[in-house]
Amino acid sequence: MTAKKPIPATSKAQNIVSEVRRRIVDREWEQGDRIPDEAELAIEFGVARATVNKALQLLAEEGLLDRKRRAGTHVTINPVRKATLSIPIVREQIEQSGKAYSHRVVAQRMSPLPEDVALRMKLAPGATLLRLRTVHAGDGKPFQVEDRWINPVAVPEMTSVDFRKINANEWLVRNAPYVYADLAFSAENANARDARLLETRRDQALLILQRTTWNDLGAITTVRLAFHPGYVMAAEH
Repeated sequence: MTAKKPIPATSKAQNIVSEVRRRIVDREWEQGDRIPDEAELAIEFGVARATVNKALQLLAEEGLLDRKRRAGTHVTINPVRKATLSIPIVREQIEQSGKAYSHRVVAQRMSPLPEDVALRMKLAPGATLLRLRTVHAGDGKPFQVEDRWINPVAVPEMTSVDFRKINANEWLVRNAPYVYADLAFSAENANARDARLLETRRDQALLILQRTTWNDLGAITTVRLAFHPGYVMAAEH
């Protein structure tokens, strides 16, 4: 007698994703409806609750479900397709332009979170995180200034990393996968620090990107990137 191989949890989660998506598309579950909770779905599909959680999270990332603690999971009203965020490695960006990459850590210390950064990371003000300020360069000319906070609770491995040898951007992309992220773009005039580190004049117009990522343990990192004058960002979707 040959033992029946168990179905991998990933396959079970995908089966739930397909069925829940079908119910939404066929309007068995209408926009705004609260769907059965994880425990009920686990019984219905004969799987562990963690498998249901994984499936619902995938559908939330697609934009089909809206999940809120204590409020339950609802079918999204007017769902939109969500873009996939791929965080670029700045070293590769610079090298692909034909320039030699280098980086310089301007400041590195464990510091208490100021209130505005704590709000952005959804952490308590005063929590101690690693703050890094780094200049990335191509052929010795400043390309980007990075002002970053890293949370040791979400990525405890960071305590053994020498960010003077490998830049934080590249290490985090390769070692700290995120569950979700937010980002915002703005145009700002260079402040005194931006101007000095980017070797440009104060009040020069700059493209600024602010990005925060989270995993299951909380906020991983938040970073403010100031690009050199004239930088153009292109994107495809």
